Amino acid sequence: MGKSSTDEGSRKNLTGTLILSVFTAVLGSLQYGYGLGVINAPQEVIEKHYARILSISQNETMAGNLTQATKPTKHPSIIYWTLSVSIFCIGGMISSFFVGYLADKLGRVKAMLAVNILAIIGGLLMGLAKLGPSHILIITGRAITGVYCGLCTGLVPMYVGEISPTSLRGALGTLHQLAVVTGILISQVIGLNFLLGNDRLWPLLLGLSGAPAILQTLLLPFCPESPRYLYIKLGREDAARKCLRRLLGTSDTDKHIAEMRKEKEDIQKEQKVSIMQLFCSSNYRQPIIVALVLHTSQQLSGINAIFYYSTAIFHQAGVSHPVYATIGVGVVNTIFTVVSVFLVEHAGRRTLYIVGLAGMCCSAVLMTVGMALQHMFTWMSYLSMLAIFTFVVFFEIGPGPIPWFIVAELFSQGARPAAITIAGFCNWTCNFIVGMCFPYIADLCGPYVFAIFAGLLFGFTLFTYFKVPETKGKTFEQIVQGFRRKRSSSRPLKASATELEHLGATEA
Repeated sequence: MGKSSTDEGSRKNLTGTLILSVFTAVLGSLQYGYGLGVINAPQEVIEKHYARILSISQNETMAGNLTQATKPTKHPSIIYWTLSVSIFCIGGMISSFFVGYLADKLGRVKAMLAVNILAIIGGLLMGLAKLGPSHILIITGRAITGVYCGLCTGLVPMYVGEISPTSLRGALGTLHQLAVVTGILISQVIGLNFLLGNDRLWPLLLGLSGAPAILQTLLLPFCPESPRYLYIKLGREDAARKCLRRLLGTSDTDKHIAEMRKEKEDIQKEQKVSIMQLFCSSNYRQPIIVALVLHTSQQLSGINAIFYYSTAIFHQAGVSHPVYATIGVGVVNTIFTVVSVFLVEHAGRRTLYIVGLAGMCCSAVLMTVGMALQHMFTWMSYLSMLAIFTFVVFFEIGPGPIPWFIVAELFSQGARPAAITIAGFCNWTCNFIVGMCFPYIADLCGPYVFAIFAGLLFGFTLFTYFKVPETKGKTFEQIVQGFRRKRSSSRPLKASATELEHLGATEA
């Protein structure tokens, strides 16, 4: 009876304006996913184009210099390609530091609207690559797109988390990750050689990365600003009530305003929260450690390594078209992100995260065994293939979507922008480290490289079990107070039932 009434309440809170606002916001996440995946499909085509352009330039230089040695110089196309890929993460690392400033200075909606300029400029530069020095235009376009995505991965979860009703916050927060994996899948499909991933159309493939920003720019003016931002940050109660009525489809906003008023009073008792205070203040130290470990676990789980290795493993297993098998992994990725949308409000964040990490750990072990023994037993290659799919499945039911929205749940309005800023920087940094270091570690460790990820995943599973609280069905204020109760009770040996429940020992 209680469960059905909860579901009925959730459906009642799901208004047309809320759906439009969330859809519009996660278009930025779709663009982030597209930017992550689009550069991989046309790699061979773009590398050949780089080599051709640089060879022409080099020959012209040699022809104009009579003293030039006859031995041809190794042209740096591989360097330009590596920079084209990695500059995206560098841009995201830098811009993630400005998420909190922009969100507070312009507001959530206007900030998303402003940063779309970067996405459109980046897409145009890449789309026009053949009309100028291709390597310079692509690298510059990728850098600007990375700057946009670094801002977007902070602004989108912040806005969605603040406009979502408590009963829907987890499910709607998961849509950020769903949009990301959908963007990756779209880039994989249209990047096939017979579509846009060929020598003639690859600039269009890269240029389309700015298309979601154009649609989002057209829709954002119809989306209400975050009521929490309007009331808590600006003190505009009437404007906050108006936005709440639009989002919730009801004129009864007193309960929500009362919750915001309590949060605002707590914030006013404290000084303005900076990034440094997140680590120095005892009020924020525990939640920021939890947030950073969750984001670190997402990137150091080995998910990017799995996608890096999947095509080679499928090829070794005798798959005639391994690129289609890799797209199959992308389809599984998307399907189980949809599944997580429905699971997160029923099973809870903490439970799904533990199950996801533990499942990925087991899959990494299977991957290690399969790759180490595939030369002795042919069927071991198929074990590796199965491990890839199960790894992706477990990633998307927990570690994939949850870190992006749980940070907004762990902090009150005053600390939220700074917390999302530092968490986003951590995520992008780990992403960059894995992307740069994995090929070298793989060469050094061979098939046992996934044993490293298995060990990391085991450690992250233990941390989640003992340290990460359950946030399902709790208001922002209840979550913050839970951390404070835990801190104040860390001295006594005996903990109360309420504290044990907060830590996740008993599920709400």
